[in-house]
Amino acid sequence: MTQDLSLIRNFSIIAHIDHGKSTLSDRLIQECGAIDAREMKAQILDSMDIEKERGITIKAQTVRLQYKADDGQTYMLNLMDTPGHVDFAYEVSRCLSACEGSILVVDSSQGVEAQTLANVYSAIDNNHEIIPVLNKIDLPASDPERVKTQIEEVIGIDASEAILVSAKTGVGIKETLEAIVKKLPAPKGDINAPFKALLVDSWYDPYLGVVILARIIDGSIKRGQKIKMLSNNASYQVDSVGFFTPKKFSCDDLSAGQVGFINAQIKEVADCKVGDTLVLNSDETSKPLKGFKQNQPVVFCGIFPIDASDFEKFRDALAKLHLNDASFEFEAETSSALGYGFRCGFLGLLHLEIVQERLEREFDLDLITTAPSVIYKIHQRNGEILNVHSPADMPDPTKIDFMEEPWIKATIMTPEEYLGNVLELCTQKRGVQKELNYMGDRTMLVYRLPLNEIVYDFYDRLKSCSKGYASFDWQIDSYERSELAKVTILVNGEVVDALSLIVHKSRSESRGRAICLKLKELIPKQMFAIAIQAAIGGKIIARETVSAMRKDVTAKCYGGDITRKRKLLDKQKKGKKKMREIGNVEIPQSAFLAALKLD
Repeated sequence: MTQDLSLIRNFSIIAHIDHGKSTLSDRLIQECGAIDAREMKAQILDSMDIEKERGITIKAQTVRLQYKADDGQTYMLNLMDTPGHVDFAYEVSRCLSACEGSILVVDSSQGVEAQTLANVYSAIDNNHEIIPVLNKIDLPASDPERVKTQIEEVIGIDASEAILVSAKTGVGIKETLEAIVKKLPAPKGDINAPFKALLVDSWYDPYLGVVILARIIDGSIKRGQKIKMLSNNASYQVDSVGFFTPKKFSCDDLSAGQVGFINAQIKEVADCKVGDTLVLNSDETSKPLKGFKQNQPVVFCGIFPIDASDFEKFRDALAKLHLNDASFEFEAETSSALGYGFRCGFLGLLHLEIVQERLEREFDLDLITTAPSVIYKIHQRNGEILNVHSPADMPDPTKIDFMEEPWIKATIMTPEEYLGNVLELCTQKRGVQKELNYMGDRTMLVYRLPLNEIVYDFYDRLKSCSKGYASFDWQIDSYERSELAKVTILVNGEVVDALSLIVHKSRSESRGRAICLKLKELIPKQMFAIAIQAAIGGKIIARETVSAMRKDVTAKCYGGDITRKRKLLDKQKKGKKKMREIGNVEIPQSAFLAALKLD
């Protein structure tokens, strides 16, 4: 159905984690009567089990609402609820490209946080009109006036008319809807122009194949028409079009300014590049729309099935999951210790955790994950530059001229009383301070930090040293030359590739020693002594020894000459020496898991 463009509003809800985006979405859906009261449940747009359990949004969701405003007109509102966590910033950027305005939700007790800033700046980059909403005004600690001042000082947008809302109790929801209608601009577009749409998202449905979420820019699309993707010129016939209310609802057509789904017998999500332009198959003149930059995985780790016979099942599971979440990458790799598996790339540690949990849950797999690493640039003496994210791919040290590691720009917001702890943590992680600004009782820090120091335990330690009050946001900054080394772990003289790691030289000894100590506790005793060593090249930097089990071979000697006992002990000694030469040390899976969780 064609809709007057002036009566359409497309907007995203953006905020820091836990400031109430999904709850606000629930109230807006309820106020517009999109679903029956008996079907309403908390966080209705969070459809995955993991989202419900963790109380976070992972996938951005869209919903179309009909709202009868005070001016008597009925408006079509296309709402997009976005994730708050830094790992899913890619989902946010895609939604912002499909909208003209944003509702900025700020917790009226906690105020502006690091992710609030990052999301607002993304919205400003997309030329969005922004409506500030102060949520959780029902809490005793709520202080709207302080937070309004903070929004104006830190972000620099006018907050004098910020709407006071309690998404939990429903206060201020009607005012929010009126502000959306009055303050946000209508979409631009021409219903009579040739069809053109931006591909915002895609996912795999086992019955329908790939479903595309698109923002129609010009023209209209209906069932039976042929469309093509401008990036690869692949053409498909449209089977159905529709929208979410949040239930799936098919309709006759989608026209300019609207957001909806298109189903067209597409087999592979890989064929649907997010940010691509869709046009009619007969259209030879249209130019691609400005899409959005491809997301780049920044954290890599090897994932292996604990039971080697699960490898085929694991490969199928990764392929299916990749169809629903195209933001992680995987390629096959082998390890002498762990067998066949895959090296996977993720947008961050939370993303890694979510994917691993979904694989174990949805596909019933038992998996083991190697230590996470980042992409290093290795400049060789012959002028070649290698991108390496696994220690096993490191070339011979004699061929290396120098190495570079990725650095990030981090924004940390913390109450003033924890500032000393946070500064100490950043210094420990080789950070370089760029800015320090005071905003009332809070401090905003801008630091440059090496990414490989962040991917292990930085977020957890930041929360610990600030009693949970500090917030953290980051983006990739640049690559810098660094003194890096590959630490190899040897057990009984054999290299254990799964435990090798690339670290800064200043940390190599402590990290090597920590792994050796951990393995000493975990590897069961054998009939011979086992040497556990950490080495850089040919130089051993740490060593621990698992002592041999001692069988009392002299137990049967009652009295008699000492030479009888000596003879038996010498015989045992020779046997142990021979065993050490030919004996294999079986490292249990539990030892690998515990050693990899060292950080």
